Amino acid sequence: MNGLPQDQLQRLQGVLEQRKLALLEQIENEAAEADARASLLNEIEASPADNASVRTLNALVSEAAEHNQAQLAIIKHALAKFADGSYGLCDNCGEAIGLSRLNARPEARLCIDCQTRLEKARRPVP
Repeated sequence: MNGLPQDQLQRLQGVLEQRKLALLEQIENEAAEADARASLLNEIEASPADNASVRTLNALVSEAAEHNQAQLAIIKHALAKFADGSYGLCDNCGEAIGLSRLNARPEARLCIDCQTRLEKARRPVP
């Protein structure tokens, strides 16, 4: 671990567990809503404009579901790091991730320096 006090580690792990449960519930609810919406649409005869609206809505719902699945994977990765003792260590340089960063983003994989370098590298050059 990165030298964080045990009470801080437990608190951060608890926050991640709560986020994981909330995402799992949200994913389950979205799947149920999508099923209900699909069965309802099968019963309704719709105009081409309505069909276009439905396709747009389905695309947005699908994008949100993908985002939630990605967030869930990130949180599961962070929780797995508790098990192997590497929670709070940067995936890139191995240095400790600061407590203030972990408090803001308990799922953080990179220290602030590595994250800043990554973001600068991704910026398009004007």
